[in-house]
Amino acid sequence: MNTTAFKRLSCLLLLVVAGRVTAQSRVSADAIRDKMQWFADAKLGIFIHAGIYAVNGVDESWSFYNKKISYADYMKQLKGFNLQRYDPAQWADLIQESGARYAVIITKHHDGVAMYDTRMNELSSVKATPARKDMVKPLFDELRKRQVKCGAYYSLIDWSYPDYPGFLKDSFRYKVEQDYERWNRFRNFFQGQIREIATQYQPDLWWFDGDWEHSAERWESEKVRQIILSRNPNAIINGRLQGYGDYETPEQNFPVSRPKYNWWELCMTINNNWGYQPTDTNWKTPYEIITIFVDAVANGGNLLLDIGPMADGTIPDEQVKVLKELGAWNKRNGEAIFNTIAGIPQGHFYGPTTLSKDSTTLYLFLHGKTDGPVMIKGLDNRITDITVLGSGKKLDHKVVGKISWSHVPGLVYIDVPAAALDQYVTVLRVKLDKPVKLYRGQGGFN
Repeated sequence: MNTTAFKRLSCLLLLVVAGRVTAQSRVSADAIRDKMQWFADAKLGIFIHAGIYAVNGVDESWSFYNKKISYADYMKQLKGFNLQRYDPAQWADLIQESGARYAVIITKHHDGVAMYDTRMNELSSVKATPARKDMVKPLFDELRKRQVKCGAYYSLIDWSYPDYPGFLKDSFRYKVEQDYERWNRFRNFFQGQIREIATQYQPDLWWFDGDWEHSAERWESEKVRQIILSRNPNAIINGRLQGYGDYETPEQNFPVSRPKYNWWELCMTINNNWGYQPTDTNWKTPYEIITIFVDAVANGGNLLLDIGPMADGTIPDEQVKVLKELGAWNKRNGEAIFNTIAGIPQGHFYGPTTLSKDSTTLYLFLHGKTDGPVMIKGLDNRITDITVLGSGKKLDHKVVGKISWSHVPGLVYIDVPAAALDQYVTVLRVKLDKPVKLYRGQGGFN
């Protein structure tokens, strides 16, 4: 190959690679920035894993997929799903009391059982269980009365649907490339359900799951996105649509360093499981939930906290307690959480921080019973006021080590009395003379 031909081939390869990179990003952040603002401000959502798996208290869908229980025994739970005590208004009251600005409910998990009145098949809480109830519509109605945004979880995969290729962990009905006619029947089915949900309930947020089993092309992810946006242009979509989502959703595991995503949420359980499992008593305490929540917000994200109701529609007392304690803490300290932005970089303060949108107010979070002096490093601002949120107590501060001829700021020490501490996490509001300015050098004459 001569030099000219090699250069042409190299340019062609670069264009192909660039095209693939562009295709991977799929959605422009600038194009969705405005409609994502409510999500960025919301900070807290409640995830609701309600389904037939609560009858026996087994893993949702995965219990039969991984052969912990037979598929037949799993589906027998349909007969016990009665929702006799399901009270959408009570649920919405609790969600609002927690401080959450949005809630996401399961419309259909991997088991294929719809929690709404689907017309695409007979497998739903309305037609196949004694509940005879659509769980989604009444909850959405109650949430919207309380100005809480409504989200719909939807599993793309469906291990019950006969035209879906996957079934049990080591069992497949067919290979897609060998039977596209059958795959197309399934695509018509699941896209039909998405149209139903989008048309009937107009979700503000879509929380997809299961996209890992097939490519964006096979799912027709771009088409799915258009189905949703054609009915609600302001709907936002999580990152589990093979590159066609708007924000990322790490699961259970908290990021140690600040994620580089524009928008993200940490989805996490209150114990170890998503759905109701009476044998799982490893409940997170209110303190643990609040500190996890604070860390997520300080790193520019949200917390989507899960609850798993029982088969009769009752929310377990342990979950109610956590949501109520979280809500009480939010009432005292919500100014430092909602409608804020991520705080200052780690190292300037030994704990989480957030900032007001104009960056003139810095919020410091003190975990546990942290009293005595706390320190801020590299703050190149004059502090005009320090207040403990909740109590309104005013605090003094002291600047140490500031040298008149050096541009390096001194260390700020704030003395926090034990009497001013919050039960869980104490928040200090630090008012600044101008938008926060930080010294990031190495000291000395630099």
